[in-house]
Formats: sequence, structure tokens, C-alpha cells
Amino acid sequence: MPSIDFSHLSPQERIDLIGELCDSLDGETMPMSAALKAELDRRNASFAEERERAVPWSEFRAKLRPHHV
Repeated sequence: MPSIDFSHLSPQERIDLIGELCDSLDGETMPMSAALKAELDRRNASFAEERERAVPWSEFRAKLRPHHV
């Protein structure tokens, strides 16, 4: 049984709480392995390089479902 009862929260409220809890941690509070740091660095570099090719979600969705927009 969990030490804190979250049953009164909706699924969305629980997801929001997870985000708030994660945001409250920093690198020193939550150390990461060298492998995880390397992967995050790789993803950040890739994002910077690929950013110009990004399309807005609405445009992408319209291409996926052209008859349902």
C-alpha cells in the first residue's frame, strides 16, 4: 500500500503531479549515470540540429488524417 493516498486525484491530476515532482529535482538531487548523461547530451544535440525540420502538430496531424481535420 502506498504511503500517500492519491486515489482522490484524477488521472490528469496525477500526471500533473508527476511533472511537478520531476521538475522539483535537479541534477545534484537526482544523479545520473554516465551512459544516461551521454544519451541526453546526444538527444539535445540532435534536437538542435533537427529543429528546423520540425512541423507544428496541427500540420502533422492533418497529414496523418486528412479527412478528419
